[in-house]
Amino acid sequence: RRERDMVGAVARGAPLLPPLLLLLLLLLRSAAGGIADSVVWAVNAGGDAHVDVNGIHFRKDPLEGRVGRASDYGMKLPILRSNAEDQILYQTERYNEETFGYEVPIKEEGDYVLVLKFAEVYFAQSQQKVFDVRLNGHVVVKDLDIFDRVGHSTAHDEIIPMSIKKGKLSVQGEVSTFTGKLHIEFVKGYYDNPKICALYILQGTVEDVPKLQPHPGLEKKEEDDDEDEYDDGSSVKKQANKNRVQSGPRTPNPYASDNSSLMFPILVAFGVFIPTLFCLCRL
Repeated sequence: RRERDMVGAVARGAPLLPPLLLLLLLLLRSAAGGIADSVVWAVNAGGDAHVDVNGIHFRKDPLEGRVGRASDYGMKLPILRSNAEDQILYQTERYNEETFGYEVPIKEEGDYVLVLKFAEVYFAQSQQKVFDVRLNGHVVVKDLDIFDRVGHSTAHDEIIPMSIKKGKLSVQGEVSTFTGKLHIEFVKGYYDNPKICALYILQGTVEDVPKLQPHPGLEKKEEDDDEDEYDDGSSVKKQANKNRVQSGPRTPNPYASDNSSLMFPILVAFGVFIPTLFCLCRL
């Protein structure tokens, strides 16, 4: 009889279960989503349209057939630090023998982040492809040597925060008049041709940008570089790179980040669901 009562209680409480499950799904969606809605413009340079694991819709390259050349040479290579589903964003690229770029209309004022995606899939040593990146005339990435930064066939993101307020563009400590459009230019240098694999602009801050996977070899290189910056055991760092424009923060280990804000709504949902089911079973 007790078993029959439990079954009956669960059956009577069945209508309560779908709302609880719906609440759980809504909380999960609100916790995990949001980044795609913040992206105002995204392009898979040299490639077709693609939706990445974060829901960002990269459109097909609008420069196709107009400026530069598209290359899918990287399609034969696996790209380190990238999700398997999104390697296409680093395997295709657009390059040009002269300076080239993209024009992006921005309708609202606020804080924005430009994310540039690169991977060196051809050259196997540094000083073979070096170029700058300009944003509305401001040099935001100086002397970018992708191989020197991360090595061969390895994903590398340049992250550039900016602010657009009261008709002014502020980026990396410089200010200029903003007329409604961002001009992103890849500047021809002394070593080979400038290029870009993919890029997007989101309204938000650097903390909103999804980070690449960690790379043990890259982390070791960074540690060696930090040791080399100290001169004869002194605590004063060398000033050789003092004029280098910073090109966004180094990619941190995502597993070392605090995920409490993501887990809290999930725990709340389960905290409501499990006691309710337990009480129904006791009836």
